[in-house]
Amino acid sequence: MSEPKVYITDLGLMDYKEAWDLQDAIFQKSIQQKLFNRDHPEKAVLPSNQLLFVEHPHVYTLGKSGSEENLIIKQNELFNIQATYYKINRGGDITYHGPGQMVFYPILDLDQFFTDIHLYLRYLEDAVINTLADYGIISGRVEGLTGVWIDGEDSLKARKICAMGIRTSRWVTMHGIALNVNTDLSYFANIVPCGITDKAVTSMQKELGKEVNIKKVEKIFLSHFMKIFKIEHVSSKTLAEIL
Repeated sequence: MSEPKVYITDLGLMDYKEAWDLQDAIFQKSIQQKLFNRDHPEKAVLPSNQLLFVEHPHVYTLGKSGSEENLIIKQNELFNIQATYYKINRGGDITYHGPGQMVFYPILDLDQFFTDIHLYLRYLEDAVINTLADYGIISGRVEGLTGVWIDGEDSLKARKICAMGIRTSRWVTMHGIALNVNTDLSYFANIVPCGITDKAVTSMQKELGKEVNIKKVEKIFLSHFMKIFKIEHVSSKTLAEIL
């Protein structure tokens, strides 16, 4: 199989719904290309793979398996904290996105890599764990839970630094991860993060005691992601080019 074509776009600060619609457009285009390939093998073209980095204004998102009771703040009070709220089509429960958080949405055709959702999730976690290690932050997993944790083996000290939630169809992925870099952690007080009541949330800034360059984190994360997924080359695309 030829090397998958992978493109990367940094969306900067973008409204959650706008980014969600953009993801979905790319996601649906990839699925339609696969359906076309099935019916017209003589004209088959592999779908492109798109990696999106983005930061969002303050927003709470509830996954399809989540409980609305985990939004503690009343919806009519969200305006007071300049936040919005969406029920969305990824897995998982409720989480928060905001400035200072590295959000990464890989829209991949896993048929070009490997067809194993469990492995896909573990690889995403590995890329985060390796990135944090480069900053001297030791992290790992908690059995039975997704995402990346610090002191995960100690129920009293365990704190989540990276949340995950994905959607797949015909082996095409969307949604992804949210790594707390310089995130305002006070916003997590308005929810039960990921529906987990007994564990805290943290950030790179809190763990290191200083602000971290988020663009440098993106660059380091991308290098680990490419190595783990055996991607040799990515090309940049502007927002206009992927619309």
